[in-house]
Amino acid sequence: MFVASAFIALGLLGDGALAAFGLTSTSSRYKVDTNGGLVFEINRANGDLTSLVYNGVEYQGTSKASGINSGLGTSQVTAEAIDNNKYIKIIAKANSLPVTHYYIAKPDDPTIYMATYITGEVDPGELRFLARLRQKELPTGVHGDVGNTIGCTAFEGKDTFKCSNGQTRCKMYTSDRFIEDQVHGVTGSKAAAWMIMPGTAYETSSGGPFMRDINSQTGSDQELYWYMNSGHVRTEPWRFGLMGPYAMRFTKGEKPSVDLDTSFFGSLNVQGYVPANQRGSVSGSATGVPSGFEAVVHWYNDKAQYWTKASNGAFKSPQMKAGTYTMKLYKGELEVAKDTVTVTAGKDTAKNIASAEPNPSVVWRIGDFDGRPMELKNGDKIERMHPSDTRMSSWGGTYDVGKSSPRDFPMALFAKAGGSAKVNFNLSASQVRDLTLKVGTTLSFKGGRPSVSIGSWTGKDPGAPTLIDSRGVTRGAYRGYGNQYTWSVPASALKQGQNTLTLGVYGSGDQEFLSANYIIDAVELQGPSS
Repeated sequence: MFVASAFIALGLLGDGALAAFGLTSTSSRYKVDTNGGLVFEINRANGDLTSLVYNGVEYQGTSKASGINSGLGTSQVTAEAIDNNKYIKIIAKANSLPVTHYYIAKPDDPTIYMATYITGEVDPGELRFLARLRQKELPTGVHGDVGNTIGCTAFEGKDTFKCSNGQTRCKMYTSDRFIEDQVHGVTGSKAAAWMIMPGTAYETSSGGPFMRDINSQTGSDQELYWYMNSGHVRTEPWRFGLMGPYAMRFTKGEKPSVDLDTSFFGSLNVQGYVPANQRGSVSGSATGVPSGFEAVVHWYNDKAQYWTKASNGAFKSPQMKAGTYTMKLYKGELEVAKDTVTVTAGKDTAKNIASAEPNPSVVWRIGDFDGRPMELKNGDKIERMHPSDTRMSSWGGTYDVGKSSPRDFPMALFAKAGGSAKVNFNLSASQVRDLTLKVGTTLSFKGGRPSVSIGSWTGKDPGAPTLIDSRGVTRGAYRGYGNQYTWSVPASALKQGQNTLTLGVYGSGDQEFLSANYIIDAVELQGPSS
């Protein structure tokens, strides 16, 4: 309900900022003055965010309103001042979608605190908060111009663009791994707008610590996102419940801290909010991950997900909802151990986990088995540009063991673009025996998987991997389910001296970079080192 006393105490609604922190109302909108420089307005019919005035400047975009997805549609929208005007809470409960969205303000704080509660999947298959802001005021997107499509032409779907200089743009190129993506924003000369995902904001999203999704897009409006769920290379089903708390903060340009206190949500009757005293944690040691690789611990079940990075082999989880979880350890992004653990509210549970990754003797290895292709050719660019971008190195190529570096070996192979990859290697007489070839992949598109041959020997087609029905490498994604393929190479296929391995692609699909493809983690030939 709207608290009339707050309106009377603060005076009549005007076009400028109110005199102090407070809430006012007309028949069509609620208006909140944070007394921290930010004044915002909410449409009373649908919960859209229709005005964002910071330090006297309007930052709300000119084409569409801001809010959940493309709008909740007709909604029940209520507002109230709480605890002697200590907080203002606005609730938008959609009539035709399983969504209830919360906007919350605090005095002297230019931040809109939010949470989104869902009871089912949301049409059209994704859930996001989207702020449509004025591009002329906030021209710089996340990671600069990688998502700036102004003056460029769509050439793959409606979301991937090519510019006159041969560079490519896509809103997917603004993404970062969830485990690191806790603050991102768009900036201008006088202000910046930031999304903040503190603490356990991602606990009800899907995809795990290495999931990435759209953060911004620069066009006629500057679009600032927080994606809670989507079909963008998703590897898990939806989770339902409360997304967040999260926030959008305006500053004069400085990046805010991720250490945003949202514990006050516990006093605001927010559906699905679980306070700290109803949570538990897990702590212990994570061992066996070689130095030079991050050790990441991940917990998940069908209701929640959490993660942390181990430091010097020790870890402590975030505050977790009570329940039984699958617990995984990653070397970088490569799963190397799996267990289960039960979390009890009010307690810290001791649980260690150790890598079970085998360590075979190898004749040679290209890259690192760590679940990421970043050390391979074009791996340093693929998150921020299309494979056809003029800044990319050529695809395919030849790698000479003992002479080449990982940067000479392509991080992806395509059925109809770039050609195959060849590996030249020498064997001593004692190494000419049955050996094992291993190819690790991190993502497949249209059933793409490795074809391998050495001399007259051709390895068996391993069969198409589990399909993820989403463009991947062309939109900057490199992680899916991941597969490790092995073949027994008979001694008869090998010879003393130089041998050549050829890697290609089983699968077909469309043309060029939308043909069947896969992303390479690492390749090794297992056997005696000399």
